[in-house]
Parts: sequence; structure tokens; C-alpha cells
Amino acid sequence: MKPVLNFTPGPSQLYFTAEDHMRKAFRDGIPSLSHRSKTFESIYKETVEGLKELIGIPEHFTLVFTSSATEVWERIIQNLVENTSHHFVNGAFSKRFYEIALQLNRNSSKHEVQEGQAFAFSDALPVTELIALTHNETSTGVSLPMPFINSIKEQKPGVLVAVDAVSSLPYPEFDFSKIDTLFFSVQKGFGLPAGLGVWIVNNRCLQKATSMLANGISIGSYHNLPTLHAHGLKNQTPETPNVLGIYLLGKVIQDMLRRGIATIRRETDYKAAILYQALEQHPVLKPFVMDKTIQSKTVIVADCGEFTGQLSDYLQSKGLFPGEGYGLFKKQHLRFANFPAHSKEQFELLVDSIEAFKP
Repeated sequence: MKPVLNFTPGPSQLYFTAEDHMRKAFRDGIPSLSHRSKTFESIYKETVEGLKELIGIPEHFTLVFTSSATEVWERIIQNLVENTSHHFVNGAFSKRFYEIALQLNRNSSKHEVQEGQAFAFSDALPVTELIALTHNETSTGVSLPMPFINSIKEQKPGVLVAVDAVSSLPYPEFDFSKIDTLFFSVQKGFGLPAGLGVWIVNNRCLQKATSMLANGISIGSYHNLPTLHAHGLKNQTPETPNVLGIYLLGKVIQDMLRRGIATIRRETDYKAAILYQALEQHPVLKPFVMDKTIQSKTVIVADCGEFTGQLSDYLQSKGLFPGEGYGLFKKQHLRFANFPAHSKEQFELLVDSIEAFKP
């Protein structure tokens, strides 16, 4: 099979050390390791401590593992919302978070803007228990500016703030005093096979879930937050987890720590800049998100119009696989992941190929 460079925004390109870590994991019997063993506890502990160091998570935050970020949408609503949540919706994935709240019979509300557009800082916030934000809308390539995210807690200090960082971590640097819960899955920015979600919560979240449970409100079963937290204190999980996924995440995090998060962020900025420039200067292509203050650095969306299919075929002929447009934009957009697994040289090759594209 001809080697390809995978620029789809998830599952995306594997981190360049992932294969070696996987081979060692199989040699060492990690996939069949008991999740009640001391070895697993050390793997769990290393992964959690490494992630806290990599993205600067304070000690009063707890990390627990789920099957996916999609599961975390449901767990947040079940565990942290008794009646109402409010959702900022600007694309398919932020909208799905809101829809899950409705499916769980919460009286949730939304503030929705057109795809590719920004939210205004002046938007009034309703009385609610939790505000849900999607830092990086994977379907459209819109990223919420940090001042906007921080402004929510500044306006509503008593409200829980939940941030979906699925397609942006480990790139962004969050102010954890301004958010209460953050989550992601590993098949995007961490360059690993799908099947593992990471849910990061502070003590306020744990207190809310514990209070709801004490009041007789259902917050789920084996993956409710108090149960996940109690097992996490022992570096364990309630059920047999994705042991291999946790192991691989820990190893890739160590690789990223050696590389340096400042280097990763600087390279991400460079790669995004050259791709946006190529799209802006191309005669038939353009960025879908024109407002530079909300352009994602980690999922760059090209508006290709009638040339979408031609560009996709052209890039694939060179071994460069873009992501398709999402939903209504399937035949109009191409999406390009810009994750730590994508080297500067790979991005330069992608940009050169886009610049050479002549329909």
C-alpha cells in the first residue's frame, strides 16, 4: 500500500512514534494487562501526570477516562446539569452537544450563529447551571478566542463552564481558573487510534455531581463522575478500560514533553500561517473562515467551490489525503488537520501542491 499523509481532522495522522510504542506494548503484553494490576496503575498515573504537565492542568482538577469525547457530552449533562444548560452553537458538533442535552430531557437553550461566524462579546447570558462551549468547531474551522471563553466565567462566576477541546488540544493554552471542565479524544491532536476520551473536571464539578446524586437524581451508572473520580484516586477505572489506548497516550505525551509544548505551538502557528496564505493567494480557493480572529490553527477549512472534487483527487494522487467537507459543505469544502503529528515538511509539501493546483 502506497504511504499516504492523512490530513483528515480525525481519525488523523498517527503520531510518528505511535507505531513503535504499539510494537513495544504488544511485546510487553500491555493489551492483556489486568486493569487491577500495579503495572496498570503506574501506566494510569504516568499518563495523568504527563498530561497535567503538558497542558498545565492545576492540581485541583481530576482526569478520568471514557470511551470517547462523544460519551463526555452525555456525562457532562447527566452529572452537571439538573435542569438547564446553555450552548453556544456555530456548527455541527457544538449543535450535537446541545441536542444531547435535549435528548436527556434538560430545559436547555442555545445561542446560534451562522457557520463560519463569530459570537459577539455583548451577547447576554441566561440564568443557567452550565454553559457549553466548543473551542474548535471541527465542521467549519472556527476557533473561539480565549478572551471570549474567559469572558463567560467573568460574567457568570457561579456557572459551570464546559469546553469541548476535541480538535484543538494540545495546542491551546487555557486559563483553568476560567473553566470547570474540559475534554478531548485521542484520535486528533494526540495522533492515536480512536477509542479513548479524556474528561478533565475540577472540584466544583465533583461537588455538583455528588449533590445531584444525594438528591436522588440519576447521574448515570458505572461512568458517573463520583465513581470515575473514586477509582481515579487509586489510578484505576470502574470497568476494564482501553488499556492499550491509555498506555499509548502516556507514551506520546512523554514524547511531546521532550519535544516541548512551546515548540509544538510555534510549529502549529507556522503551519497554519503558510496554509492560510496559500488559500488566500490562490486564484480559485479561499479560507472558509475569513475573520482571522476566529480562524482555527488546528483545522483549516478551504472553500473550494466547484473545484472541490478536482483538488481532492489532485492531492490524493500525490499521497496527500484531505478531509471532506462536513454536512451541508461536503461538496464545497476540504478540511486540513494541523496536529503535532504533521511535520513542517509535510505541510510545506501540502502547501506547494495546493499552490501548484490549476483546475
